[in-house]
Amino acid sequence: MNKIKLMSHLVAGFPTDELSLIAARALVAGGADILEIQLPFSDPSADGPAIQSACTEVLNRKYKTADGLKFIETVHKEFPHIPIYIMSYGSLVYTPGIKNFCKKAAAAGVKGMIVPDLPFDFDEGLTEACKENGMVNIPVAAPGMSPERLGKMADAGFPYIYAALRTGITGTETKIDEATIAFLKKVSAGGSKICGGFGISSGSQSALLASSVEAVVCGSVFVRLIAENKNDGQKLYEAVKAKAMEISHSGED
Repeated sequence: MNKIKLMSHLVAGFPTDELSLIAARALVAGGADILEIQLPFSDPSADGPAIQSACTEVLNRKYKTADGLKFIETVHKEFPHIPIYIMSYGSLVYTPGIKNFCKKAAAAGVKGMIVPDLPFDFDEGLTEACKENGMVNIPVAAPGMSPERLGKMADAGFPYIYAALRTGITGTETKIDEATIAFLKKVSAGGSKICGGFGISSGSQSALLASSVEAVVCGSVFVRLIAENKNDGQKLYEAVKAKAMEISHSGED
């Protein structure tokens, strides 16, 4: 079977730190190459119902950003070879001071930042703060961007760009077609490595994307599995691992 590079999404602390860690272990065992860990946020504009619900459940426990960073540090210590990217929203990063936040994130083991509501060319100093702390800022490209703006992002020299494969929110299935591949070519035109996601939940979708991206990104599919199995840690582990294996391995050599 061919191995497809997989970036898998977790909401820190969902449904508990213990079960979230079990899910992280299952993702790595199933073939995840990168862990994208989201800090729970009260108004996640890019997220669909599964991730919104997970964030709400965690926040109802009075979960703080500091708790999320502590969880990330725990995951990093167990899997130091697996890059961890924080996915967050601007206010969580901006409020404590972007330089301060990035310093704390790097200390916890974070290698990259994905903040979809901070535009790549007006990022309040995020890109520079990431560089100062050995991390990368990974801006988000969307199909609705104008060709001029998309070209400007592609040529800006970012090591990685997250390509949202359709407009809207996460969670519903995305059809991979010629327009999707054409969009990915435009995003990668400047040499950035592309992480492509939004609505990816199967090995067949992953296989269609594999030749056009550095990594396939999957989120809501794992969050739903975690929610469905949150009363049984072993079933949660098995379900998440099996889905990760399906998405990250496809086709024959």
